[in-house]
Amino acid sequence: MDKPNIIIIFCDDLGYGDIGCFGSEVNRTPVLDRMAEEGIRFTDFYVPSPVCSPSRAGLMTGCYPKRVGLDSGYDFSVLLPADPIGLHPDEITIADVLKSAGYATKMLGKWHLGDQSGFLPTDHGFDSYFGLPYSNDHYAGRPAEKRTHLPERFSQHRFNPMPLMRDDQVAELEPDQTFLTKRYTEEAVSFIRENKDQPFFVYFAHLYVHTPLFPPKEFLDKAENGPYGAEVECIDWSAGVILDTLKELGIDDNTLVIFTSDNGSTARMGGSNAPLRGTKATTWEGGMREPCIMRWPAAIPAGGVSHEVVSSMDFLPTMAKLAGVDAPDDRVIDGHDIRPLMFGEDNARSPYDAFFYYGTRNHELQAVRSGKWKLHLIANELYDLESDIGEQHDVFARRPDVVIRLAALADACRYDLGDACTGIEGANTRPVGRVDNPRPLTNLDEMSTNVRALYDIDDTVGIDYAR
Repeated sequence: MDKPNIIIIFCDDLGYGDIGCFGSEVNRTPVLDRMAEEGIRFTDFYVPSPVCSPSRAGLMTGCYPKRVGLDSGYDFSVLLPADPIGLHPDEITIADVLKSAGYATKMLGKWHLGDQSGFLPTDHGFDSYFGLPYSNDHYAGRPAEKRTHLPERFSQHRFNPMPLMRDDQVAELEPDQTFLTKRYTEEAVSFIRENKDQPFFVYFAHLYVHTPLFPPKEFLDKAENGPYGAEVECIDWSAGVILDTLKELGIDDNTLVIFTSDNGSTARMGGSNAPLRGTKATTWEGGMREPCIMRWPAAIPAGGVSHEVVSSMDFLPTMAKLAGVDAPDDRVIDGHDIRPLMFGEDNARSPYDAFFYYGTRNHELQAVRSGKWKLHLIANELYDLESDIGEQHDVFARRPDVVIRLAALADACRYDLGDACTGIEGANTRPVGRVDNPRPLTNLDEMSTNVRALYDIDDTVGIDYAR
């Protein structure tokens, strides 16, 4: 079999219960539902953090964020504009691995792993990049009352203009976010067409459904679930455009498409993590268990469902094998090759003896899962996720044997990765990237009149929402 093309569609703050094939009755997602019917759905898929930047660090490197020093931002739970830290230039990403195997590599959308030179997508294996370097809420017009939770250095001045980047340069200021998904989708289609005769990798990191919401009118007029549902349905539309393009070009059979999200929903404005407990920024299941669909007609049997524990950290080692190369062997990689589970092989099982849940900002290990059991270390609560997916019935007092076993796994993790709660630093972590004198990508006080005029841009895009 030829090296497969690989597309990762990565949403922002999409909840476990936000799409039809994972239980939503208010958001219409026919494309994603069909994608699940034609591929495999993972019900116990995890990301390694309940917030944006650390989760994306885990996806890109195949490691727990704490392993690579990015389990939080500089002085906030995620990276902020002009933070002095980011993904270390020496880290090896999925894009680096696939590029070494002859893939053309493209990133679209939200990066959020550092906005300084050395931290950007084109510094980490991507041939080209078009998108926002951080969250879509860091824009110049954001109301002052929405900034009060941010560090003092950030909340005392107005936001600088949001930069839309082309490769490592600012291309536009304050792009109309209503049209960004459409523009990203057109870029994805153009890249796929240009590279249809060679293996390619597309990492499409949506701005949806992170707040503030900017749904296109075409979807808002039809959505039953308000602006939130409109954005979910726009994500579905975008996936449909991409899948239709693959079929039109005759490369559908040998293209692996993965759909998932960076962390759980805030469960506000129409979002849902049902039937899970908790939200984004928590280590309850609703913060870190995500919907995940994989479709590859030539290799993944249709209609599959896996209840085995897998993670976004598994993408790097798995994709390395699919591309015919090895994952890095000069460093610890926490992810695993999950091809047997993807391909529905008999008796395929999760490669995880344990999966660990780290909290945000406090750098502490908060929970561990092994098999069906999940132990919350701070609260001293134990749940059987097989029979109690919503974490409602604590059996800590009734199963001391399980508590002792999972506590030992947690101790080993603390030694390996560290835990601020116990003061253990961790024996096998790597440094985060750092720069001196970081500067914002955009600064109103330094901009000329001509640069300011970039606010007025043309939002006309070639692809029609109706396809």
